[in-house]
Amino acid sequence: MTFQQSDLDRLNTAIGSGVRKVTFADGRSTEYQNLDQMLKARDVIANELAGSQARSTRRQRRIIVGRVGRL
Repeated sequence: MTFQQSDLDRLNTAIGSGVRKVTFADGRSTEYQNLDQMLKARDVIANELAGSQARSTRRQRRIIVGRVGRL
């Protein structure tokens, strides 16, 4: 599956606000059971985005810092 930066942004926003349901850019919604699942999903998306950016001609690194809220 191809992710977009907006997917990562939406997941980070949900993590920060304590919301467990996220609707991604393609219209697909996922409700996570806990914060650990959300953090793992964030890592998968971030790694995929980083990999696709590394393959492009323009190299850029992003450091993603999420705020962890209470669920």
